[in-house]
Amino acid sequence: MKKLAGSALLVSLLGGCASTTTTVPVTRAPVIPIPQGTGLGQVVGATAASLTRMFGTPVADIREGSARKLQFSNATCVLDTYLYPKGNAEPVVTYLDTRQNDGSPIDRASCVGALQIGRRK
Repeated sequence: MKKLAGSALLVSLLGGCASTTTTVPVTRAPVIPIPQGTGLGQVVGATAASLTRMFGTPVADIREGSARKLQFSNATCVLDTYLYPKGNAEPVVTYLDTRQNDGSPIDRASCVGALQIGRRK
């Protein structure tokens, strides 16, 4: 009986030694301030010529059938724009995707703003 009581005491003492888990803080992509008159509203629906005026020469220009992908990047992020025609009209941006240069996610509006800010320098 003493052995059983001693074992129970040992188990309860060891239970107090259990390590506590620590949470690792989640790192988020930096938020880049966006000047007035910029943003996703200027990109969605834009033509290739408009994008080139906004961001400069694309680092990639890929055509597949009537679709076109223009890619822009700087030290902050990569912006992929996908242009599709509607009927006989000139292709416009209908979808866009962004990422940091290491592949991490970044807010789309922040990336657009960073590309526009970099262009003004």
